[in-house]
Amino acid sequence: MSEAPSAPRTVILTVDDDPGVSRAVARDLRRRYGGDYRVVRAESGAAALEALQELKLRGDLVSLLIADHRMPEMNGVEFLGRALDVFPAARSILLTAYADTDAAIDAINIVDLDHYLLKPWDPPETKLYPVVDALLDAWLAEDHRAVLETRVVGHRWSARSTQVREFLARNQVPYRWYASDEPEGQRLLAAAGQDPDATGPDAARLPLVVAPDGGILLEPDDQELADHVGLRTTPTGEFYDLIVVGGGPAGLSASVYGASEGLRTVLVERLATGGQAGQSSRIENYLGFPEGVSGAQLTGRARRQATKFGAEILTAREVAGLETCGSSRLVRFADGSSIGAHTVILALGVEYRRLGAPGVEELTGKGISYGSSLSEAVNCEGRDVFIVGGANSAGQAAVYLSRFAKSVTLVVRAESLEASMSYYLIQQIAQIPSITVRTRTQVVEAHGEEHLERLTLRNSDAGTTEDVDAQWMFVFIGAAPTTDWLDGVVDRDPRGFVLTGPDLVAGAEASVKGWTLERTPYLLETNVPGVFAIGDVRSESTKRVASAVGEGAMAVMLVHRYVEKL
Repeated sequence: MSEAPSAPRTVILTVDDDPGVSRAVARDLRRRYGGDYRVVRAESGAAALEALQELKLRGDLVSLLIADHRMPEMNGVEFLGRALDVFPAARSILLTAYADTDAAIDAINIVDLDHYLLKPWDPPETKLYPVVDALLDAWLAEDHRAVLETRVVGHRWSARSTQVREFLARNQVPYRWYASDEPEGQRLLAAAGQDPDATGPDAARLPLVVAPDGGILLEPDDQELADHVGLRTTPTGEFYDLIVVGGGPAGLSASVYGASEGLRTVLVERLATGGQAGQSSRIENYLGFPEGVSGAQLTGRARRQATKFGAEILTAREVAGLETCGSSRLVRFADGSSIGAHTVILALGVEYRRLGAPGVEELTGKGISYGSSLSEAVNCEGRDVFIVGGANSAGQAAVYLSRFAKSVTLVVRAESLEASMSYYLIQQIAQIPSITVRTRTQVVEAHGEEHLERLTLRNSDAGTTEDVDAQWMFVFIGAAPTTDWLDGVVDRDPRGFVLTGPDLVAGAEASVKGWTLERTPYLLETNVPGVFAIGDVRSESTKRVASAVGEGAMAVMLVHRYVEKL
């Protein structure tokens, strides 16, 4: 990549695996736009992504991405999907060698493609420049002031530092990380009045978070962090038409449909919108995305959609109780405050079960993560990574992390993956040589001082144990609902999942406990009239993103039906 000029210019990036075409595209672009834009070219998707990351770190802006579709290893649609995660405001053009209608339609659906062009585009004055002119004009019409970054200083193997980074990443807050033993990290600590060399009681309080305006936080909790970086944590009102508890795909869907249909809607999320799906590296069986879509991209769009329609989204607020007050439903927060509504939708999702092997708890956040901590993926480069679990989320993480890691080992208790993982994922895993699947195997101990160093594995058939080198481990061993706070109010099954509709009635003549209305509960309604449950937290639900989104839409229809009869 050529040296940046003394006065930074906005970038147009083009990528084509054919060197001749790549040079021709760059030549035509520089001829017309070189005075106002810096044209960067690359000859592979990977090289182009690396260039984009460098531009992002330097604070440069990218106005336009032009990608050839038929590139090996990473085609143009795949590249644009990943590139737009780095520069979401950039405009995009897909180059095709002929009228590849399927590729163009896929790109429009998957990455919001702005335009596609057929090669060759000679003469550029009539076939290339008018398209680029229009896209650059559209880009310039928007506000592209640089987004100032939050800075985080912490110990590289601190569990809390890892949690802070994950919180910011999942809430799509731009940040830059500095280790406390590096020069810039030490300078920031000194500027915040912390002695980077002190030990014992006088040691620096970490993590340190520095907001773009220079404000500082020492050892912040999630709510302090959310307030500090501009996330909303306080509701604007006391009473709503609809309160949605939980911000995964089900909760986001309910918020989109509720707000778009005129309901005053507030969504309450304990950590970050997206839930477990938001951590997925690639969802490939969601309708309408044949090339797959990252969980962060899908749920990020859903969040923007919800706010566009007027839904409030509260982050870092933990719900601790639910009460009925006549026709109102009261949601209490852990700090004692509360909000009320006509209706409540419980979209709590589930949390990964904890792995009880010795050493795991002590090393969580220090090389061991629950779920796919994508913010740590780059740190896995050249390392030995272990993934515990045999369901789709584990398979998706294995495929994604294989791009970075030296080796990826799936540790599965069952005899095979077939019983718990989708066929398409099993096929993908089988084609990646760096992924090994160890069935009938369990992790029985984790070892390490400051960071994970080794794992002890036990083979259930042979009854033998083996110590293996491991620098990272991601755990996906099933999930459990966090519904204890509903005790005595909302009925649940023996595993803690919320009962709804027909599942509330044990037999044809049975009555629903606490039910006061003449009608029977609606399909997604709990034993408390006006309180609904959707998504993974609902008993016997289908644990898929598509079904969660569908239940969110259906629940809002039932909310309308309930409110009409109040």
